[in-house]
Amino acid sequence: MTDQDNQEPEVISADEQVDDMGTGLVLPEQALPDKLYLIPVSNRPFFPAQVQPLVFSSQEWEETLQRVAQSPHKVVGLSYAAGMTGAGHKISPEDFPEVGCTVKIHNILAEGDQIQFIALGMQRFRITQWLRKRPPYLVQVEYPDNIEDDTDEIKAYALALIQAIKELIPLNPLYSEELKNYLNRFSPKDPSPLADFAAAITTAPGPELQEVLETLSVQRRMEKVLTLIRKEQEVARLQGEINAEVNRKISKHQREFFLKEQLKVIQKELGISKDDRTAEIEAFEQRIAELDIPETPRNKINDEMKKLSILEMGSPEYAVCRNYLDWATSVPWGKYSEDIFDLAHARKVLNADHDGLEDVKDRIIEFLAVGAYKQEVSGTIMLLAGPPGVGKTSIGRSVARALGRKFYRFSLGGMRDEAEIKGHRRTYVGALPGKLVQALKEVDVANPVIMLDEIDKMGASYRGDPASAMLEVLDPEQNNEFLDHYLDMRIDLSKVLFISTANQLDTIPGPLLDRMDVIRLSGYITEEKMAIAKNHLWPKLLKQSGLKKSQIRLSDATLKAVIEGYAREAGVRHLEKLLQKIIRKVVVQLLEGSNQSLSVTSRNLSEYLGAPYFRKERPIEGIGVVTGLAWTAMGGATLPVEASLIHHQRAGFKLTGKLGDVMKESAEIAYSFVSSQAEKLGIAKDYFEKAFIHLHVPEGATPKDGPSAGITMATALLSLATGKKPAPVAMTGELTLTGKVLAVGGVREKVIAAKRQGIHTLIIPEECRRDYDELPDYIRKGMTIHFANTFEDVHKAAFVTKTSPIKKSAKKSAGKKP
Repeated sequence: MTDQDNQEPEVISADEQVDDMGTGLVLPEQALPDKLYLIPVSNRPFFPAQVQPLVFSSQEWEETLQRVAQSPHKVVGLSYAAGMTGAGHKISPEDFPEVGCTVKIHNILAEGDQIQFIALGMQRFRITQWLRKRPPYLVQVEYPDNIEDDTDEIKAYALALIQAIKELIPLNPLYSEELKNYLNRFSPKDPSPLADFAAAITTAPGPELQEVLETLSVQRRMEKVLTLIRKEQEVARLQGEINAEVNRKISKHQREFFLKEQLKVIQKELGISKDDRTAEIEAFEQRIAELDIPETPRNKINDEMKKLSILEMGSPEYAVCRNYLDWATSVPWGKYSEDIFDLAHARKVLNADHDGLEDVKDRIIEFLAVGAYKQEVSGTIMLLAGPPGVGKTSIGRSVARALGRKFYRFSLGGMRDEAEIKGHRRTYVGALPGKLVQALKEVDVANPVIMLDEIDKMGASYRGDPASAMLEVLDPEQNNEFLDHYLDMRIDLSKVLFISTANQLDTIPGPLLDRMDVIRLSGYITEEKMAIAKNHLWPKLLKQSGLKKSQIRLSDATLKAVIEGYAREAGVRHLEKLLQKIIRKVVVQLLEGSNQSLSVTSRNLSEYLGAPYFRKERPIEGIGVVTGLAWTAMGGATLPVEASLIHHQRAGFKLTGKLGDVMKESAEIAYSFVSSQAEKLGIAKDYFEKAFIHLHVPEGATPKDGPSAGITMATALLSLATGKKPAPVAMTGELTLTGKVLAVGGVREKVIAAKRQGIHTLIIPEECRRDYDELPDYIRKGMTIHFANTFEDVHKAAFVTKTSPIKKSAKKSAGKKP
């Protein structure tokens, strides 16, 4: 809006207005002027009969208020401008509504950039003409009269309004007793000020209040105000309920807190109180009284108890001392469970939990027999070594059950921190005792069976070497004074029966292995797997799935087909997974079909497990092909070795099959030996001078190493050079350059692997005869063994005829019992 636009509607100049207001507008004090200066209010409109302090910006409205203050009547018009957003906002006459409220100003006070005064609402006005359209705004006004309808109805509305306001007072603490007294001054005979007052005390939005202000009909105005009061009552009631609920919850906690504090004071006055420190000390003393603690640890505990009694409860040292005493008094000093020295009971438990493993069971019975004889089981640390899934951990549980001892197991696999064994020192934040002290606390006896699982998978790091820390634990000469760094006390572990498990012995440090009594667990043959599946795996899986034996039938022939076609590994863990797979598919068929039971046979087995992984096939045979025997962490395995002539242009020897350094040396030794002994072995003199030979061990992606394939490689080279096909045998043994056959390990696993593959004729070193003779009869049954001292014995056994006297004598020796 330009200055010209602002000047056009003006009737008189500003100076003339001041003169006019000083002379022509001067009325008696009770009268209201017909020309008013306007000030906009943004939050809500102002009502007659309302008294309230107001604050305005001195920059914008100082001139207006000065002119009003200089007038005799000191009256200004307040008009609700909804579009006014804040200081500095320019508003136009179109933003002002027609109806506003005249107020008389009192106690004008200028402070900083603000002007404050008390406004007393007087009467409605209606703008009839704008005299000045820029601050200070000046308008011509008229004062409309209230429209009064039926007197009785208005009186009823007035009474209802007074009652509603009185009901609102207790719901909102902002409405005090003064408001009640203020209401008493309103008369139902003069309802207009009552309606305006009621509207002014509500929290209704500005547009709704402006609508009330513009309503001249008293009855209509009271109807609208009564609606606003009812809404206010609902909001106040809801707010009161929320506050009451919050106060109730807070009061409950405060009440409990005050009652507890009062109870403590009362108990203290009566001499029956126990503070937290006293209660904890008494709890520790009670624990100590129940234990048989040696003198040295007892003195250390008593010193810590004295320290605890003088420390401040809020200090960090108090918490450290309390935790230390908690652990020190949780160790079961002098508490032992009674052992069951009944060999018949022990054998019954072992037979019930395990099928096969007769030699292992005998070794455990021997160990228990020594303990029964001296009425004490100690001094021996057993190490169960064998491939995965053969039952090492479950044997430990069976030993604990046979002895009647508590069992605790923790895995050492991946452990790289020495503190896991011997504990952290108390000076560290979050320090804890080692696993052994934690185990004793959990079992609450000093002679449990503790299984140290996966002892071959410990590693070293910058935090220390846990394998070295285990030396003190597993040495019978030292573990009666095992020192835990956290407790800093000597603990007797000599009564603990330690049973360790490992898949292989190569990764166990020599000093640690020397402290343990190794018991080897080999893989299972088919008959043993069938017994384990029928007596243990199948009943357990049926129970887990909720099936009954009558709902699923699995014959012995089918079970044998599963073992031979799908699960030829050393252990039975994969066999258990296959049986689970069968049960899952059977359950699906039972739920989807109408059959109450199903049979799994050899014919429909492929529907449940797919095509067999292994098929019945003879070992690889032919000239230059010999089957060797190997030992792995997964058990025994057959290892075919192939030799092939590439050409006769030049001499040469090539190796493939991802062989390790030791196996490469064995191959070179075999090649050198056969070359040097060519004439004695019936090979043409110049054969190796022109032959380029390639020696390969199949499954080239699998790493292979070890010396036990020496005679196998030499036999393959001999077969290639002589053109003779070797007999269907498997062999193992280390070969020297002079033709000596040296002993190898893993005889049991290798024999089982050969038997699993259907090979019943073996060649093994003479020095391994003792290992073979110790095998159980059911493993040796049906096997023909040739024992070789030199490669000449291997040559004779590998290329003999069926009527050879060597083979007959070998059968005779194989039938001997250990």
